[in-house]
Amino acid sequence: MNGKYPSLLKLLHKLIMMRYITEKSDTHKSSIKKPDRKKRYFLQFILLLGLIASLSSCRTSAPRLDYQALARASILLGVDINMEDNHKLYLEAADWIGVPYRGGGDSKRGADCSGLVYQVYRKVYRTQVPRNTEDLKKESNKVAKRNLREGDLVFFTSSRSKNKVAHVGIYLKNGKFIHSSTSKGVIVSNLNENYYTKHWISGGRIR
Repeated sequence: MNGKYPSLLKLLHKLIMMRYITEKSDTHKSSIKKPDRKKRYFLQFILLLGLIASLSSCRTSAPRLDYQALARASILLGVDINMEDNHKLYLEAADWIGVPYRGGGDSKRGADCSGLVYQVYRKVYRTQVPRNTEDLKKESNKVAKRNLREGDLVFFTSSRSKNKVAHVGIYLKNGKFIHSSTSKGVIVSNLNENYYTKHWISGGRIR
């Protein structure tokens, strides 16, 4: 589909310019001889047919996007979702917002932090990842905060132990990540929040 954009833009540009030049000539009564009206309309008609054909071809190869679902996901997650983003990730993540926390759970009835990661990775990436936080970190390559990409994991310590991995979430974009909080259930938080800055360990990318 992307390869057709230049030709579509050229066709649109020709139609607009042809109309602009014609109207400008009519308005200012230019001394330049006007093109024959029938010929002018015929050329516009041919260009329009070419545009329609290109759009039809483009439509058959383009993926169908559920814009309403993406808009809902954008609101629930608090992020702008662009064309180049992984839509499956954002749509799946949005479906988990509000799910209550439940230790050992990995369903919409209740999920802990690693249970959320397990299910999202299974559905979005078709990948089975470890079911506990420590093993998730062991199976991940370390990623600096500045190099995080959507879908990467983010690891944190707890207030009781600063040396042990106690919490995990999935990075989205613009500093935001989705996770299952013990007090609030599945929510989106920001890495720049004071608590998560203090308890940050590292990012992780599943091998």
